[in-house]
Amino acid sequence: MTPTIRIQSAPFDPAHEAALIEEGRRDIGAVVSFTGLCRDEDGALSALELEHYPGMAEAEIARVAEEALARWPLQALTIIHRHGRILPGEKIVLVIAAARHRGEAFAAAEFLMDYLKTRAPFWKKEHRADGSVGDWVEAKAKDDAAAERWRK
Repeated sequence: MTPTIRIQSAPFDPAHEAALIEEGRRDIGAVVSFTGLCRDEDGALSALELEHYPGMAEAEIARVAEEALARWPLQALTIIHRHGRILPGEKIVLVIAAARHRGEAFAAAEFLMDYLKTRAPFWKKEHRADGSVGDWVEAKAKDDAAAERWRK
């Protein structure tokens, strides 16, 4: 099974992406999806700017997707991550994991999100509502701790 991995600036439709996985399939018993959205940070954020290194980002996401496929018997896997200027309320990331059983789909989706938050080569800069531009956003300790639990 080859996962679907896309890095794009354009918005995506989670329902459409799930329908593509489910269409004509009778071997799937569970589809778990996670959609990450841009928060406005209590009104302080006007946009989030995401940059990536083309080629490197896709390769790293593919590597982590292959690790998920080695850990869980997935029937299908889709990972979409946006780049560019993202406004509060807009979708940033989508992970859809399909498996015969829900436990495998939930675990794979959580694993992938934990790793995407900490290891995917994306850089985020905050654009504040007051017009100023913030620093590049650092990884949070809680994200690192969540990813650490998956290490072998």
